[in-house]
Amino acid sequence: MNRICHIEIDEKGLARPTPEIEQERRVAIYDLLEENSFALPARQDRVTPEGPYRVLLAIREGRLVFEVATEDAEKVAEFHLSLGPFRQVVKDYFQICESYFDAVKRLPPSQIEAIDMARRGIHNEGASILRERLDGKAQVDTDTARRLFTLICVLHWG
Repeated sequence: MNRICHIEIDEKGLARPTPEIEQERRVAIYDLLEENSFALPARQDRVTPEGPYRVLLAIREGRLVFEVATEDAEKVAEFHLSLGPFRQVVKDYFQICESYFDAVKRLPPSQIEAIDMARRGIHNEGASILRERLDGKAQVDTDTARRLFTLICVLHWG
């Protein structure tokens, strides 16, 4: 039951995504909802409801915001993360994705594979940073962190 059953991105103030970014977002949301692991840690001062959870991701006042609610939409947690630790890896990820999207159109498979390996490496780095930043706030597995990192990148678009 400790999983995300619904995810929403607060798009207020976001630039319109490119078709490639929009596709990345759709795939990340689909994959995330198909399989994920998301749990709120136990707290001594209150009961922590079990999932499944509804999650809203937003950027507000320069911070990444996770709003977490029960399946019935009862708000159970909200946490804000500094965007500083994500800035460089998000920038690197967008650059490598741009190279990848360009390569798919004109390069042979061997070169596309090399760029894709680099892209996955940066993606893993972003997921690792996210897991570190969520420590004590939410517990996620690596695949869930990867998919959430993709959505964080969408929030940074533009």
